Amino acid sequence: MKYVSVTDPFDHEIPAADPRGEAPVAASRRRSRRLAAPTNPLLEQAFPSWARPPKQPAVGADAGFEAAFRAGAGLALLDQILRLDPPFAGALRQRLALGAATARAAQARHREDSSALRDAEHLAPIGARTSSAGRVHRLWRLFARGPTPLEDSTLRIAADLLGLSDAASFEGFADALRDLAADAETPLAAAAGAMKLLAGAPPTGADVSSAGDKPHVEIFALWLADLALVRRLGWDAPVPLLATTITHPSPRRGPSGKRPRPADADWARAMAGAYAMAARDALGLAGELSRRSQALLAAQPKLRAKSAGRVIELLLGDDAISPAAAARATKLSDRASRRLFDRLVELGAARELSGRPNFRLYGL
Repeated sequence: MKYVSVTDPFDHEIPAADPRGEAPVAASRRRSRRLAAPTNPLLEQAFPSWARPPKQPAVGADAGFEAAFRAGAGLALLDQILRLDPPFAGALRQRLALGAATARAAQARHREDSSALRDAEHLAPIGARTSSAGRVHRLWRLFARGPTPLEDSTLRIAADLLGLSDAASFEGFADALRDLAADAETPLAAAAGAMKLLAGAPPTGADVSSAGDKPHVEIFALWLADLALVRRLGWDAPVPLLATTITHPSPRRGPSGKRPRPADADWARAMAGAYAMAARDALGLAGELSRRSQALLAAQPKLRAKSAGRVIELLLGDDAISPAAAARATKLSDRASRRLFDRLVELGAARELSGRPNFRLYGL
């Protein structure tokens, strides 16, 4: 399969397909080149109405086909953005990680909202223990930072964060998951296949039965589906998608309005509908972050601090950053770091996210 861009200026930057038939993987770029990447015209266009998920899911014989079509269309558009590794890619993944954790915390009836999860991650002392919802946030944050191989160690870290089992072995399961992702006809098939594999042939010693009755097992399944999806798409880092929308009212089924679960007979349709919504939302967020990142990069010549470039990289790579963390990363004094962020806000290049006079957090 060969990827062909509809925008000629970017055709030369999209790699050809792997000769083994796997999806192409975008080549890595040096940071200096990545920060200077051109704006993708797709980000300036409205999301096509024909690809937009309906307010009410389709019913009947064609419901699954329609959901899969819309999911494929949205993922293809998102693919065109992410393959260029835009400067804001890290912030996009981490903001989606926050959205995934917030949605799952609400579903599990945890008290933390997005602000509380953000504070727990960025203001707590380094190495501090966190809550159950905080560990879910940390799971998606950890694997949204960069390339995540489908290996035993990757799955082991995720299981540990979710407290599934200390005695689980993922070695054979990881091999099966890699084969599944490589052989699946479509990315959606890879995602669905990963969840079926977890239910039918779970890792040795892992307590992953009855996913619908165990919130952390279901979280692991949703995370695993995203991992298989992006592997089949050829993206260089996981993008939290399914968990951000699977609890949305639209994918719910029947007059009872029950939320879909992996064990349901119509799970494939619900999953495709959720991916369609997630891709649409991610594209909207990417457009917003693209505009904000351009403003941030344009402000750099107006900054006098020697470490301003590094602070800009931190803002582009994460959902939020505290002045104290920026000071540690750049060797600025705490006062100089706070003044730099105040200047960025004054220039309209960054936003203060906490709404507090103290212990502030900043981001795109």
